Amino acid sequence: MAPMIDDDDSKPKTLETLLKDLKVDTDDAPTLYPSVNQNELNKKTAQYLFNYGTTFNTDIIVGSKGLYVYTASGRKVLDWTSGQMSCLLGHGHPEIVSVIASHAAQLDHLFSGMISPPVISLAERLCTLLPDGLNKAFFLSTGGESNEAAIKMAKVFTGKFEIVGVGGSWHGVTAQALGAQYHFGRKGQGPTMPGMHMLPPPSAYRTIFKKPDGTHDWETELDYGWQLIDHASCGSLAACIVECIQSSAGMHVLPTGYLAALKRHCEKRGMLLIVDEAQTGIGRCGDLVAINHEGVVPDILTLSKTLGNGLPLSAVVTSNEIARVCHERDYCFYTTHVNDPLPAAVGDKVLEIVVRDNLVAHARAAGEVLHAGLRQLQARYGCIGDVRGRGLMAGVEIVANRETKEPATEVAKRVGERAYELGVWANLSSHPSFGGSFRIAPPITITEAQLREGLAMLDEAFASTEGTMPLYT
Repeated sequence: MAPMIDDDDSKPKTLETLLKDLKVDTDDAPTLYPSVNQNELNKKTAQYLFNYGTTFNTDIIVGSKGLYVYTASGRKVLDWTSGQMSCLLGHGHPEIVSVIASHAAQLDHLFSGMISPPVISLAERLCTLLPDGLNKAFFLSTGGESNEAAIKMAKVFTGKFEIVGVGGSWHGVTAQALGAQYHFGRKGQGPTMPGMHMLPPPSAYRTIFKKPDGTHDWETELDYGWQLIDHASCGSLAACIVECIQSSAGMHVLPTGYLAALKRHCEKRGMLLIVDEAQTGIGRCGDLVAINHEGVVPDILTLSKTLGNGLPLSAVVTSNEIARVCHERDYCFYTTHVNDPLPAAVGDKVLEIVVRDNLVAHARAAGEVLHAGLRQLQARYGCIGDVRGRGLMAGVEIVANRETKEPATEVAKRVGERAYELGVWANLSSHPSFGGSFRIAPPITITEAQLREGLAMLDEAFASTEGTMPLYT
C-alpha cells in the first residue's frame, strides 16, 4: 500500500481505518430520510427524471451535514466540491439554518418593487467590503441570470452590442451568458446571440504560445486574440467577460498580470470589463474576491454560488455611473425574482460569518496545505500531469504521458470512482474540453485534519488504481 500524505502530527492511516472512520455515526447522521430503498429510487429516477447533460450517481444521497454527504447505503463521504461548488460554509451551517427558518416563517418572498431590511443590509455590507468603484448592487437567483444582466447592462451603457468571452469559459445557459461561453453547451439550439467573439483560452499547461524557456507567453497570446477580434468586429465592442479561475475548464488560473492587461485592452476600445466570480468569490481563493489578488476593479462584478451557500442567490455590482446611466435609460435587467428577502438574508449572514470568523485567511492557509498535498501526489504518480489553482480551489489533470500530455480520461474515471468508494468526492471533468481534470473546492470551513484525511484517501485511490504510474518504490 502507498504511503499516505506526510503529516508530522499523525500516523498514516490504513485503508481499513479510513473505511471504518467513514461508517455513519448514527448519533451524528441526518435523519430526514431514514429508511429509503435505493434500488427503487434509482428505478424512479430513470422513469421520471429528465437527464439534462450529466450522469446521475447511483448512490442516493439522504443527508448532508458539515463537510459530509450521507448515502442511503449508510456511508458518509467528504464533499470536496461543496455541493455544486456552492456550500461555502458547509452543509447545514447552524446560523444559516436559523436565518432560513426565521425568514421562511416571517419574511420570505416579495414583489420585486418592495424592498426589505435584509436586502438593504446585504447591499450595504457587500458594497462596503468590495473595492471602490463597485458601489451599487442588486440581487437575482442564479449565476446565469447575473451574467445575463451584466451583459445587458454593458450593452445599454455603451450603446454597443458585441461581447468578448474567453476560451474555456462557463457563464450560464441563458441567451447572453451562453453566447459568451466557450466551454460547453453552445450546440444544438441554433444561432447564439450575434456579435460574440472569443479570446484564446489562457491555459498555461496546454498553450501553444510559449517563450524560449518554455513558459506561457500569455502576453503574445492575449495580443494575438485581440488582433483577431479587431479584424472580426463590426465596430460595436461593448464588453469582455472573464473568470479569474476557469473552474469548468479544469481550474485554470489567469496568469499574473492577465486581468490588468485585459482591462487595458477594454479601455482602449471603449469596452466594459465584467468579472464573473460565481465560484471564486467570498473567500474561497484566499481573497474576499479574486479580483483583489490582482488589484483590478472591473466595471461590473457578478457573484452567485458561494454568496448564497447553496441557496439561489446572485449579485450584480457596478459603479454609480453605470447604475445612473442604465437607470436613466429605463432598462429592465432581471427576469423573475429580484431582491428577495430570504436569500438576501442568507447572503448577508454568509458575509458576516466569513469576515467575523476570518475565513479568508483560513482559506488561504488551508489552500497551502491542500496544494502541498496535491503536489506530493504529483511527485508520486506519473499520471498527474498538472496541479493548479489557488486557495481552496484546485485542479488535478490526469494524463497518459507527461511529455505528450495525452489525456487519460479512463484512468481518471477509475481514480475518481475509487476515491468515492474510499470516502472523498472530487468532481471529475471528463468532457474532452477538460482533458480529464479533477476539480476540488471544499467548503472554506474545512479543517486541516479533514484536508489531510481527504488527501490520504486520494493517495490510496491512486495507489490502488491501475494505470496511475507510481513513481515510488
